[in-house]
Amino acid sequence: MAGGAAVTGLPNALPRPNGELEALERAWQPPTGWRMLAAVNNSHIGPYYIATALLFFVLAGVLALIMRAQLAVPENSLVSAATYNQLFTMHGTVMMFLFAVPVVEAMAVWLLPNMLGARDLPFPRLSAYAFWAYAIGGLVFFCTIFFGASPDGGWFMYPPLTSKAHSPGIGADWWLLGIGFIEISAIAGAIELIIGILFTRAPGMTLRRMPVFAWAMLVSAVMIVFAFPAIIAGTILLELERAFDWPFFIPARGGDPLLWQHLFWFFGHPEVYIIFLPAAGMVSMMVPTMARTTLVARHAIVWALGGVGVISFLLWMHHMFTAGLGPLALHLTSAASFLVAIPSAVQVFAWIATFFKGRVQLTAPSLFLLGFHFIFVLGGLTGVMVAVLPFDWQVHDSYFIVAHLHYVLIGGMVFPLFAGIYYWAPAFNGHQLSERLGRRAFWLMFGGFNLAFFPMHIAGLQGMPRRVYSYADGLGWNLWNALSTAGAFVLAAGVALCLADLVRTLLRVKKPHGNPWDAASLEWLPQDSYGARSIPQVGSGDPLWDRPALSMEVESGRHWLPGTVFGGRETLVTSPVKAELRHLLRLPGDGWLPFVAAAGTAGFFLLLTVSWVFTAFLFGAVSLVAIIAWLWGSDQPPPAALARIGDSIRIPAVATGRDSHSWWAMVVLLVVDASIFASLGFAHIHVSMALDVCPPPGARLPTGGWPPALLLLAGSAAMAWAARRRLGVGGQGWLQAAVGLGMACSVAAFGLDLVSHLQAGLSPRDQAWSATVGALLGWQALHAFLLLLMGGYVIARSLSGALRPDARATLDNTALMWHYVSIQGVAAIALVRWMAH
Repeated sequence: MAGGAAVTGLPNALPRPNGELEALERAWQPPTGWRMLAAVNNSHIGPYYIATALLFFVLAGVLALIMRAQLAVPENSLVSAATYNQLFTMHGTVMMFLFAVPVVEAMAVWLLPNMLGARDLPFPRLSAYAFWAYAIGGLVFFCTIFFGASPDGGWFMYPPLTSKAHSPGIGADWWLLGIGFIEISAIAGAIELIIGILFTRAPGMTLRRMPVFAWAMLVSAVMIVFAFPAIIAGTILLELERAFDWPFFIPARGGDPLLWQHLFWFFGHPEVYIIFLPAAGMVSMMVPTMARTTLVARHAIVWALGGVGVISFLLWMHHMFTAGLGPLALHLTSAASFLVAIPSAVQVFAWIATFFKGRVQLTAPSLFLLGFHFIFVLGGLTGVMVAVLPFDWQVHDSYFIVAHLHYVLIGGMVFPLFAGIYYWAPAFNGHQLSERLGRRAFWLMFGGFNLAFFPMHIAGLQGMPRRVYSYADGLGWNLWNALSTAGAFVLAAGVALCLADLVRTLLRVKKPHGNPWDAASLEWLPQDSYGARSIPQVGSGDPLWDRPALSMEVESGRHWLPGTVFGGRETLVTSPVKAELRHLLRLPGDGWLPFVAAAGTAGFFLLLTVSWVFTAFLFGAVSLVAIIAWLWGSDQPPPAALARIGDSIRIPAVATGRDSHSWWAMVVLLVVDASIFASLGFAHIHVSMALDVCPPPGARLPTGGWPPALLLLAGSAAMAWAARRRLGVGGQGWLQAAVGLGMACSVAAFGLDLVSHLQAGLSPRDQAWSATVGALLGWQALHAFLLLLMGGYVIARSLSGALRPDARATLDNTALMWHYVSIQGVAAIALVRWMAH
């Protein structure tokens, strides 16, 4: 069958052959015992991810309780000022980087394949790698609190407080290197989710029929792709300053501390919505189920999700209203801060209308959803207040902002998350959490939260600054701090009650989960480690409501791919918009390589922090070898050209080029790469525009080197194009020669550019302008090294006979990177010379 052909009736009308289900179960057999660490399936990685994120939530909460105990009474001496600085830095860092973003990605990894009707996400080993890098790195980072080595400059790490002069210890380095690579893990998860959502939906699940949670995760993942590179670039620059004295943020040598704020908040404010939008997507899935009716204004909600995602990138200066920016920037950002309330309000009113339209059952999920509405709306109202410039100038850096932040983040994400825990827990092992304990947990959390954080508004309006470890008696803050401390412990009791019930429930013997809430989405189909028995043909946005017999049809194998075609793990690839059948995707099985690669990556970054350079590079080499080993086995030709997935229905068993999901994953990766480069380029532009003379005194532009460098970059790209053309044309000698020549051209182009700058006297320590030029050169050097690795890998596969027309993803994806690196090299050369003129 050609991809995209129409389907009439059921894909499988004939009785299923004996042994088909057993073969499917055998292919997806989960590991047991200590080998569970080697699992890559989303049904295992997802729960690991969620459990680890909840662990960090508890750990960060314990730090918060210590801080609240310190502030319960004036002039308290429970902890010292230095310890308190580490506590609030670690609390904010762990909550934002190790809990909030990872937990929504974790829910998506676990839920989305079943919700989309897929067997698994398209890159299971990438999911496993992202999780283990996050878990290992995050736990090591948190343990620094026990050795007094934690960062103490705030979760936002503003220079000059975090410069070497003011933070000479390694705490800031732990943050920069540890959190920096954990963000890489988040980006890996985002790429996995984007490709999974767009290419592995069940046939017939068009974009209009896609679950709202999938839409929310798609928007959030795209936001991660564009927002997180800014913080990665910022951490690179600050660590270069601390390690090599390159003065990006030192005003005396042409740097600017505001550069860090621009980079950090270009990531930081979209991150608030990266956290909120997935929670909003979960709410949009639960509200119609709890109300027993369809979601009101579903398409408006989807548009609102996209609107919030776009507007959020206009708000990064919302956090810089008191930083001395110009009036135009202030007024535009203030207007955008008001504007973002409109799509957020669209969603809130749609949820309220859905509740009003239906008949709500006050179960534990419903209570948490109603609590979310109350708290989030209050947080949104204070958000509109701080968008007013004169008001923001008064409350900036006060406890009013602390209260606003927690109302938005806890109300906007934690309450929906706990609603989701009660709602989706049966999907794990078939058992619901206790309704009685759930009601008690809700009231403890709801009452405790408001008692903890509402008084902070008043304390802030009375002048209490944030991030102070003690305060004098008689300032009028005593009552509000005492109430906040009491509320924090009540909130903690509610969280503990819920999590204890969750652990008790999840330890029970597994049974079929059924559909306890009578929900409409596909994750409530009968599921196993392989997902549903057969991949359903979807005909509406509420498939289980509109087709009551769907569960029975899927379980009896009457829909797509009821078994295994080639004896391994497989799923279907469909078109991004209309979800028409394209080809079969063979998935990898469980294995240790992602775990080893993640441990090596974590070891590389964390050991660099303590200056164990040789050991760090040893760990990096182990990680690189593990990644190459898993990639080597990924790009293999199929046993047959066509795969039978239904009665007399066959689709291609492999895809190449733009038809391949891996090609599009490489495109998304290059968007991330380009965003990091753009952030480094922004740093150069920011520093250059602050100069009276560019280049500054003591620095000069190279007089030559760039024309031949541009020609070599063009030649490198041409060789990549020629290599792709030669595959399948006779022998591969010409292909290998083209790849080798292209590698040489790329390295030579970088070498010429570097030598020309060195001859011009480039000295990154002297002033910030030269440091930004050095950063751009360093980024291009990294890519020249990557091309050597990738080109050598392509040549090795060619020599081994593994590179062939039906197994060519290695070459196609490397060619994409090759073209990008050539374009990036041209852009870097042009940027440095253009800005100076």
